[in-house]
Amino acid sequence: MLTRKQHELVCFINDRLEETGISPSFEEMKDALDLKSKSGVHRLISALEERNFIRRLPNRARALEVVRMPERPEKKGSVKPSAPTPSAPTNVRSMPQPANDVVEIPLHGRIAAGVPIEAFEGSSMLAVPAALLGSGEHYALEVSGDSMVEAGILDGDYALIRRTDVARDGEIVVALIEDSEATLKYFRREGAMIRLDPANRAYDPQRYPPDHVRVQGKLSGILRRYD
Repeated sequence: MLTRKQHELVCFINDRLEETGISPSFEEMKDALDLKSKSGVHRLISALEERNFIRRLPNRARALEVVRMPERPEKKGSVKPSAPTPSAPTNVRSMPQPANDVVEIPLHGRIAAGVPIEAFEGSSMLAVPAALLGSGEHYALEVSGDSMVEAGILDGDYALIRRTDVARDGEIVVALIEDSEATLKYFRREGAMIRLDPANRAYDPQRYPPDHVRVQGKLSGILRRYD
């Protein structure tokens, strides 16, 4: 069962696709639903995607497809299309054109890609292309160090992290060590220990008892700025 805002959003997206063939921008969705920020739109889209009402078309920021529609009773105050449209089919539509929709996610300080350093010491916001984020809640950390360079993660990059407390062997995770220091490494289990592997042959793996390590998230993407 959808919330009122989720219901309004999927109807608004469907109406716009029927009318123009192009999914609405995050700004248009924010205004249509009277939300305060585009991050609220991102959360609604993620929820609809998880419930299989919409899906994101790959490699495009402004590309949403309505997979199925909820029941649509007419209610006072619901989002209306700007012009009358026929009933909503759920067949595949022509590919929308890309746009530069962005979403703001929390930026929690710096994280080591070398010797562990303190992370999460502050919080601001980082604007990220929506196409780089999948479902779930995300935050960003600025990378400090070079121990993950062979994985394409460089000093000064922004690591985009999906919040989770579980990981599979071989995934790149944010590992919080003894509840005080955090590092970005490959996660592996080695007997009774947790091994955190770098992606730089100049560094050695780090081994800890399981109760000394907590997974804080998994790497979702990398954002790099060029001066």
